[in-house]
This record gives sequence, structure tokens and C-alpha cells, in this order.
Amino acid sequence: MLHTPSPDFAGPYDLAVIGAGVVGCAVARRFALAGARVVVIEKGADILSGASKANSAILHTGFDAPPGSLELELVQAGRAEYLAIRDSLGLPLVETGALVCAWNALEADKLDAIAAQGRANGVNELRLLSGTEARATCPGLSERLVAAIEVAGEHVIDPWSAPLAYLTQAVALGARLLRDAELIGGRFEDDWILETSAGTLRAAAVVNAAGLYGDLVDARLGLKPEFEIRPRKGQFVVLDKAAFAHVPRIVLPVPTEITKGVVVCPTAFGNVLIGPTAEEQEDRTRATVETGALEALLARGAEIVPALAGIPVTAVYAGLRPATESKAYRVIARPERRAITLGGIRSTGLSAALGLASHALKLHEDFGLPATVPAEPPAVCLPNLAQTRERDWQRPDHGEIVCHCELVTRREIEATFDSAIPPGDFGGLRRRTRAGMGRCQGFYCNARLAEMTQGRLAPPLAVGEREE
Repeated sequence: MLHTPSPDFAGPYDLAVIGAGVVGCAVARRFALAGARVVVIEKGADILSGASKANSAILHTGFDAPPGSLELELVQAGRAEYLAIRDSLGLPLVETGALVCAWNALEADKLDAIAAQGRANGVNELRLLSGTEARATCPGLSERLVAAIEVAGEHVIDPWSAPLAYLTQAVALGARLLRDAELIGGRFEDDWILETSAGTLRAAAVVNAAGLYGDLVDARLGLKPEFEIRPRKGQFVVLDKAAFAHVPRIVLPVPTEITKGVVVCPTAFGNVLIGPTAEEQEDRTRATVETGALEALLARGAEIVPALAGIPVTAVYAGLRPATESKAYRVIARPERRAITLGGIRSTGLSAALGLASHALKLHEDFGLPATVPAEPPAVCLPNLAQTRERDWQRPDHGEIVCHCELVTRREIEATFDSAIPPGDFGGLRRRTRAGMGRCQGFYCNARLAEMTQGRLAPPLAVGEREE
């Protein structure tokens, strides 16, 4: 049963953003910077609880995006804005570059066309390399390598700090985040009346950034769904930090019509990622990991970089991408009802998020709603989690190191609970600090974390004594 909301909760707002994934967080920031009073509605206990919590963390150039597509335009716009704002927000960039690797003559024959497409897409830092030349830039690659394309501008970022920074800046501008607030329904009556599991609120316009539930949210708003979400599962293996020295660059396969394929990729946190798989499924909530698929990823990784064979696995995980019946982004504006849908944002969503947000603002201009632009954006700078820059454990007076695998300090954990958007569950704490994400996967630090977070997370990390 819906409770009666307070007047402050109910709004009215200029914009309601449905979904606090990377796209929703970027949209909230862009509209707040434009002067809108924004509310973000998230059904999970924390931001990034859906598709955005699991990806390969690559900042794409768009070299392989469909020529002339909206996806290409927005990936490149998003990338450019990330590079422009990252220093001010404290966000890392690990400048790895990438190699598109051909492992047989048939794949090698496709490289010229891939390079030509990349240049047509405006990506000029491309070089065709022989196998020997490619191995000179990434010595761990197998001797089986036939040829490669070097894409200098493909880099690695922190996939969780970026959207947190976007939303933190939005909140500093007055935006509101509602967690545990699932959209139940909505109707347009001059303004939008939105029924959520946390109460009813009013907004002048809506942006549907619900990811895996994009088509269902359109239906709940009374909008005719123009696409169907077809979840695509991707399983990943994360190797121990010892693997990092062997993979200094992103190693990409020659893509197929279905998928970009299995990537061997360094991470901002000093590990190596292998994945993803591409498996269609109907379930939108559960992404299971399967032994056979994980073993196949490990075998493929060792074929590509032989030194990876035998390096311990730190973690395995699976994520769902909001694929649709079409490979294209499904961006739909309905000016007569002041609604925008940002759907079908698949593996390039992290790169395109800022571009999508600016595009949504342009579409919103046709709605004719006034806004007062703030005089100056508030300063927001997130703590660094990337291994390539100074971490908190390297500074004095951090209190203690709580998670020794990832060198997470007590000061970092306390700071995230004192932040504008504190974690709502253990997954959120892990994404904000990396506590419990290392070699032991929390075996040694979870008891201390449970003590430090008592009463702060739902569900709690530890069960207390039952009261008589």
C-alpha cells in the first residue's frame, strides 16, 4: 500500500528521472546544471543496482560504432565531456590504448575494413600492425597473433565512481534521490503524477532511464512501448593483480554481428578482466555465473596472453545488458506528454552517458519549460580508487587499513557514509570503496566491516542477538 507522502517528497519537480544507473545519474546532473529541480527514482537500495553495476569499464572512442548512428554521436560526445570534466570531479583515466587482434587469416582480412570504418567515424589514431609489431606494444600476447589494429584512444576508467560523481554534483545542485522507490504507474495531467512504492509525486516531465525495465516503465507510464528489452547476460572473470603486468593494453577481438566478443582488459584497480559472454535470457533480475562459461573464458584468456594461465581468479560475476530487437539506441521523445525514453543502451552506455544526458536536454527544450541556470556549478571531487594514482592508504592519519587486499582505510569507509549519497547496501559500499572486493572477497575484513556499518546498511552484514 502506498503511504501518503510529505509535501516536500511530492514535489512538484521539473523533471523525474526513472532509474539511477549511469545514464540516469548523468541525466540528473545535466538537468540540474541547467537549473531544473530534479528527482531520481530508483527501485533498488542503491544507485547502479541494475545493468550499470557490471561492465568492462572501457571509455570507447566509437571507432567501431555504426557509421552515422546516434550511438556514435553520443559515445563521442560523452567521451569528450568525460575527458573535459574528469580532473575537476577527481575521476581517473588509465591510458591503455587498445589492440583489435586477428588470430587467423580470415580475421586479418577484416582489419582494413574495421580501420576504414574507424577513420570514417572520425577516429584517426589507428594503425595497422603486424603480429610482431603488436607484440612489441603488448609483449604478453601469444605468438599466434597474425595482425592487429592499434586504437590509441581506447582507455579504462572507474565505472562506479563516474556515475556517483555525476549524481553527487546533481544533489549538490538540489536534486533528490529516492531509493527503494519502484515506479508503479503514472499518468499525465498537465504534469506527471507518478505512483511509486515510496509514495506519489508530481513532475513536469519524465526521463525513462530504467535500463533493463525500460519497456515496462514506458508501459507503466501509459506510453506505447516502441521496443522490447531482451536481456543479454555477460559473464566475467577477474584475475589477481599479478596479471596486470602482462596486460598493459585492452585486447579486443575482431567483432561479430552479435557481439564485440571476449575482451582481455586491465582495470583501473590493478586487476585483469576477461569477458563478457553474450547469452540471451528472459530473466531481467538474475544473472548467474556458470562453471563451464567461466572455464571457457579462462581458457580463452590464456590463449590470448599465455602468461595468464594459472594466475588465480579474484572474482567472477555476471551482468545483464538491456539489449533490444535492434542494435540501435532507442531514444524516443514525446513532446505532447513531456516524456523522453532512453532505451536499449547496451555495452557503450558508460561512454555515452554524458552524451545521452546532453541529448535528452536538447529534446527537453522542445517542451517549453523554463529553468534558471545556476551561477556556478558546485565543486565535487570523489576519492580516488584507481591504482594508478595516490590512494588514501598512502596518506597519514587514515585510521587503519580495514581491507588489506584492496588497501581500503577506515577513513574512506567513514567518509562514504558521511557523503551526500551514502551507500544503501553492501554492494554500494563495495563499489564506493572496494572493501571486500579483493583476493579474499571479504573473508578477513567482513567482520570489521559489519562492526563499522552496524545500523547503516540494509540488509546488515551481520545478524545481531535476538531480543527476548
